[in-house]
Amino acid sequence: MQTAALVCRDGSVDWLCLPRFDSHAIFAGLLGTEEHGFWRVGPAGPADAEPAFADRRRYRGDSLILESEWDTPRGTVRVTDFMPPRDGAPQLIRIVEGVSGRVRMRSSLRMRFSYGRIVPWVHKVGERTVAVAGPDSVWIDTEAETHGKDLTTYSDFTVTPGERITFTLSWQPSHKEPPALPDPEGSLEATADFWREWVEHCTYHGPYREAVVRSLITLKALTYAPTGGIVAAPTTSLPEEIGGVRNWDYRYTWLRDAAITLSSLLRTGYREEARAWRDWLLRAVAGDPENLQIMYGIAGERELGEAELDWLPGYENSGPVRVGNGAANQLQLDVYGEVAEALHLGHMTGLSRNDYASLLQIKLINYLETHWDQPDEGIWEVRGPRRHFVHSKVMAWVAVDRTIKLIESGDADGPLERWQTLRDDIHRDVCEKGYDKERNTFTQSYGSQELDASLLLIPQMGFLPPDDKRVIGTIEAIQRELSTEDGFVLRYPTAGEEAGVDGLEGDEGAFLACSFWLADDLAMIGRVDEARTLFEKLLALRNDLGLLAEEWDPRLQRQVGNFPQAFSHVPLIDTALRLTASGAYGG
Repeated sequence: MQTAALVCRDGSVDWLCLPRFDSHAIFAGLLGTEEHGFWRVGPAGPADAEPAFADRRRYRGDSLILESEWDTPRGTVRVTDFMPPRDGAPQLIRIVEGVSGRVRMRSSLRMRFSYGRIVPWVHKVGERTVAVAGPDSVWIDTEAETHGKDLTTYSDFTVTPGERITFTLSWQPSHKEPPALPDPEGSLEATADFWREWVEHCTYHGPYREAVVRSLITLKALTYAPTGGIVAAPTTSLPEEIGGVRNWDYRYTWLRDAAITLSSLLRTGYREEARAWRDWLLRAVAGDPENLQIMYGIAGERELGEAELDWLPGYENSGPVRVGNGAANQLQLDVYGEVAEALHLGHMTGLSRNDYASLLQIKLINYLETHWDQPDEGIWEVRGPRRHFVHSKVMAWVAVDRTIKLIESGDADGPLERWQTLRDDIHRDVCEKGYDKERNTFTQSYGSQELDASLLLIPQMGFLPPDDKRVIGTIEAIQRELSTEDGFVLRYPTAGEEAGVDGLEGDEGAFLACSFWLADDLAMIGRVDEARTLFEKLLALRNDLGLLAEEWDPRLQRQVGNFPQAFSHVPLIDTALRLTASGAYGG
């Protein structure tokens, strides 16, 4: 809940930013090669052999403690990886345990600071190893002997049944005293206790509990505990199309993604995270709601300038690798609706009253009142010309509607009659200009022919009832025109080799959130068997640990995009709740 390590099946940590999600990576092999940093712990093999994949791996119960096991000709070994929740700087702890036989092991640690560009000064301080580069230092503590070769730190050792060798990597500002000696075994016990106690608060006990709990844990892990900010994903530049240019940095707090994440947490019994995010929101927006950004840094930073790292070739040569995000200054009117919906849901689920949060909501509508009819970049952050996106207008309606409910509850003051008229005006405008009568479907933007999967949110947001013929027509049109052969849903038509509505070349995979939205809608209109079938097909796309990226490439049959992705796990939870409530599930 400060940063995240991505561990490959061969026991290699190929991505880790320290000390925060959005800091420079010290292991950036994920976006390049081993020369850009990695840390592999696994069975030792011939020097010219490829590292072996673990035969089994799993999270220990409902936790983020990863266990990977290898069966070798000489025995079985287990590596346990975890990051203990703690108030200080983050740690990554790896425990090697012999299960049977005698297994030779090797730890290969190649630290490269600044996204693989800087070789640190690595030296011994007593029994400890420290790597220093500029303001950062990383300390390695282990009982195994270490030696350096080819700018890499190695440990070679053998484990027998029950024997445990620990490694701890700790970040520390380089100008400070060394961090305290770690307690790997005590940290493991504390980490297991933390996740067990956290999961006990989950109020969902339906048939999809395993998938829901794993998604909730993932969302919790994407929360930056010191501030309450929630990152969209812990990675940057994992491509939406292998070899393509749709590569973005998701290590920031999108108001939209964070708001829908909180909605799922609130629906499953988690209020503390909502309270922390609300406090983060008030700090980030400060006294300037007219200049609301769509995203901020995880501590509320506003400047997120975009740059390309030309020394990194990209994941499977998918360049460019980008850090920062130029979309931060876009106009996306839908975020007002998502924020108002999250604040409304918090109010409805018993979150303690905050007068400034109510005042902020009023100020946001004051701004929206004179700006809702402007074109914007929309939910998908298009880099083409601004348009009157239907989803943006629908969410502007949501913002006004939820604020009217706040006023009617007596928890805020505002021009009730004027805003009721505004709500009606927005609704009428959308239905007149965003609806194609001949095709019986809403469209992506006013006057366009294209469809957009965000239209699936119209009934979920209460803009129109599920049984409205325009809603049903839109769902069926999206199934016809935006679905893949597998039944998964594309966000909108892309232009292939030419730049389309989003201003970008190339294609992308099926967007997993949109596919969950379709399952949700199908359940809402009574097609519950079809909804359950699609939902369970989507669950089958998760990797072996139950995690989802942003998209699914139906041609390559693999996940693509940043990983793990909050925007995929949130609708998984929401659809599971709806299917459970409707009784639409198998045995």
